[in-house]
Formats: sequence, structure tokens, C-alpha cells
Amino acid sequence: MIAAHPELLDRAAPSLDARLGIARDAVPELAMAAAARAIAEWGRPAADITHLVVSTNAGAHAPGADARRAERLGLRATVQRAVLYMHGCSAGCSALRLAKDIAESNRRARVLVACAEVFLIAFAAPDEARLDALVAASLFGDGAGAVIVGTDGDDDPGAPVEHPPIFHMLSASQTTIAGTHQRVSLQLSESGLDYKISGEVPALVRAGIERCMEDALAPLGLAGGGGGWNHLFWAMHPGGRAILDSYEAGLRLEPGKLAASRRVLSEYGNMSGAAIIFVLDELRRRRRRRDGGEEEEEESDEYCEWGAMVGVGPGLTIETMVLRASATGGHVGDEVKKSTTA
Repeated sequence: MIAAHPELLDRAAPSLDARLGIARDAVPELAMAAAARAIAEWGRPAADITHLVVSTNAGAHAPGADARRAERLGLRATVQRAVLYMHGCSAGCSALRLAKDIAESNRRARVLVACAEVFLIAFAAPDEARLDALVAASLFGDGAGAVIVGTDGDDDPGAPVEHPPIFHMLSASQTTIAGTHQRVSLQLSESGLDYKISGEVPALVRAGIERCMEDALAPLGLAGGGGGWNHLFWAMHPGGRAILDSYEAGLRLEPGKLAASRRVLSEYGNMSGAAIIFVLDELRRRRRRRDGGEEEEEESDEYCEWGAMVGVGPGLTIETMVLRASATGGHVGDEVKKSTTA
């Protein structure tokens, strides 16, 4: 690819057209593979999907990955589509929040959420004068994940049989830390997507995360209080080791509470919006192993009923969703459902 496009390594040469052209084909392929797996494990026909939410930071096309994916997956021509572009690392959390709102407003809706990322859009030759670009290149990776979100149909005896829910999505919130608009930014230019990540971000996250959690969890009676935050499980977006350390310090979490996020970061890197789905799937895997009496290969989160999903995006915007683990188990990352009765 680089041999065919030398402009990708030349910071002075325009390369945006080449990057967007490659992403136009790569993003739908990645997303479709993840979505097809999610639908297969969900257990219902693809035509039963009523809504489609797609998120990516790799490009901006219309018609885009949503239209191509809907056609190739066999979704109905009437499926209602929405696309989120350039939401940074919080893209997956934002997509799930939107899917939750859609499902709650449309009875028996089934929302397919697909997040796909390719770092090529921001790839550049190493430059020691741009440490933030070097950090991004060392952290970011390609990946895609898909989930299905819907409301419970238990009260309808005629509802189709489907895989049991994994997490109930109770509430969602978004908070922008004041004065941080320039700390994390994304800008498309002729040389691609320019990530700017300030070295102050970990300290800002550490200082602000507890207040965000109190605002999100207090209405449900789940705030930390004097007992801290270790009574919850945590699905933290693995933005980087320093970010995860900041979460841990700011919330005074015990070792192992962020084991799922650290495992995803170690194995796959920061896949931007798609990474949070990998974390949910890792939590699902660990819970199933414990339920089966298997010991984990490393220290991990205890079996908690309540938890939170957290992601940090541009402008230092913190996305939070309160989750309740379903007792039925199942495939996180392949199905996440919102329960209106929870």
C-alpha cells in the first residue's frame, strides 16, 4: 500500500484523497464482518433489524459505510440509518448512547451498532518533533465491533426468540470538562487526519473523573461515597496506559478492576471507537469463565452486578453509561440490550 502511495510518507504531499479512497473500501469490510457475526449469534434474521448506527473516524462519505453495509447484510430498504463521524475515542460510547435512545423511543426496535476504525487515515512517517503523533502511532490500531441493542419483549408472547441480553443499559450521560477544547482534537487536512493529544490529558482525567461518576451514578443510588467505587465493574475505553492509570487513581480503584481494559489495550491497541466493544466482550468472557469455575490467568474484576462504561473524546468529553449485568449471560460485543423494565 505504501509503495503504491508514497505520498503517505511525505508530510509535504497531499494524501487525503488516497487515504479516503482506501478507507472507503476498508471500513465497510471490517464493519460488515463484525456485524454479520453479531447477527448470527443474535439468532434472528438480519431483516429484523430496524435501525442501523455506524461510527467511524476513518473518512466521511455519503452514501457511506452504513448504506453499503445495510445492502450487503440483507437489511430492509426501510432500515433507519445514522452515521457518527469524528467522535474520536468516545465514538463507540456515543453510538451506544444513540442506540439506547432510539430503542427506548421505538418499541420492539432492534438497533445494530457497528464501529469500524482504520488508523491509515492518520498514519504518518515518524517525526521526533511531533511526540503526540508518535504516541498516537504507537497506540492506535485497526478494528471493528458490533452489538445489537433493543428493548425487552418478554411481555409479548409472540416476540421472536433471540439471545438473552448481556447488559441492561440503565442511563447515559455526557460531560465536557470546562476549558479543555484544545486538549484533544481531530482535524482533517490535505495530509490526513491530525490527532492532537495534550500531555495534560491524563491529569485532567484524573482530576475530573470522580465528579462525572458521581453525577451519573448518584441518581441511581450507586455513587461511591465513603466506600469508594470498587463495588462496580468497569468498562473503561483503553485510550492508553496513562489514561487507564488516571481512571484507577482518580476513582481509587483496586488492582485488577481495569483488567479487561488493560488486556484489550495490550492485545489490540487503541482501536478508537471500536475498542469499547472489545472491552465489553472481554468482560463477558471473564464472567463466563468465572461462572464455569475456571480461574483467570490474571487478576481481574470481581463479579459485580452494577457497573459503568466510560469513554473520553475530543474536547475532553466524557461519555458514561450505567450498566447492569444480566444473570443470563451471553455474548457481549455481539448483543447488548436495553431493558425498559430494569
